[in-house]
Amino acid sequence: MVDEQGQSKELTTDGEALVDAGEAVAASHDPGEHEELRRDRLLAGVALIGGIGLFLALPFALKGGSSFFLPTTAALVIAIALVPILEWLERRRVPSALAALFCVLLFLTVVNVALASIVVPAWSWVSILPDRIERIQSNIAPLLDIYSNLERFVNRLLGQLASQPAQPAGDAPTAPPASVADLFSTSAPAALLEMFFAILLIYFLLSGWTRLRRGAISNRSSFGGAMATARVIQDVVDDTSAYLGTITLINAMLGLIVAGLLWMIDMPTPLMWGGIVALLNFIPYLGPIFAAALLTLGGLMTYDDIWIALVPAAIMTGAHLIEANVITPLVVGHRLTISPVLILISLSFWGWVWGAPGALLAVPLLIIIQTVLKAAGKPDIAGFLFEHGTLVHDRPRDEIGVSKQS
Repeated sequence: MVDEQGQSKELTTDGEALVDAGEAVAASHDPGEHEELRRDRLLAGVALIGGIGLFLALPFALKGGSSFFLPTTAALVIAIALVPILEWLERRRVPSALAALFCVLLFLTVVNVALASIVVPAWSWVSILPDRIERIQSNIAPLLDIYSNLERFVNRLLGQLASQPAQPAGDAPTAPPASVADLFSTSAPAALLEMFFAILLIYFLLSGWTRLRRGAISNRSSFGGAMATARVIQDVVDDTSAYLGTITLINAMLGLIVAGLLWMIDMPTPLMWGGIVALLNFIPYLGPIFAAALLTLGGLMTYDDIWIALVPAAIMTGAHLIEANVITPLVVGHRLTISPVLILISLSFWGWVWGAPGALLAVPLLIIIQTVLKAAGKPDIAGFLFEHGTLVHDRPRDEIGVSKQS
């Protein structure tokens, strides 16, 4: 009995101590501080809901406003890629305006060469496609004998192509654009304005790059913020220009090697095929597949034997495998290594939003976004809502006690 009474007294004493401690803690907190904390959590919840709504609406806004967002984004990526050349010229005391003009002219020259070497020969291939349908059908006849259902499908498709009305003899066929000037003159007014806007934007971004960067750094209120801003800008420029410059060089070499090998087997217009391979190789995973499919079609249109017709695609596939598994990892290294999952997600997203131009911009945009997020850090929104985030810091109890005593 004595022990039970003693234990009950101890439990009662412990309970009273806990109650006293809870009252002391509750009394030590200022009611105004609780109101401020609840207000912060409410504002965080509103910001989170608004951010989710903006995230869901952004793709549709980008797709609906592609006439503005696509040339703006393309100009921004191209300008960032040309910044190292601009800075190299400025270090040699070339005025910013002239350096920016030189960079724009260099970019237009490269585009003009690519357009002349790819589009004009490709137009001739498209024009002779109806005449080569019988050769294609005879080449794939052994395969069609095995797959009868595929044979009916291909025959129906080829019949539709062959039954298209021929162009009257008196009407001259529309010539393909042989240069950037021809592309401008033959484009629709909307596309013409978009291209002109993008070129002007590239020039003005480059001509004012030094001033914009200096202003973004000097406007920071602290030295640490200024250093962080400078680091982010430099990382974005370095990573984007390094990726685009390296990949462009690798793809150009790949295209020249494929063109040389195709020239050795007497494939017509080998330089055009090399340019197509180099251009499509900018699109990871999907681009080489499309290039191999086009080379297969070109081989079937050129050669009479199906096994010889598959050689161009085999050459391209072998060269791409060596480039993707040996050359690119060796040259690019681990610094610009990107997760394949993120690349596929970026390709599907930007390809859905802007089509083929979006697919070409997918990886550079992914690099820019990754670099900015890495420098900015990851906001702990969930922790902030549940009072344990980096945005809310409870003052220690001794500080609260000192403030109350004072």
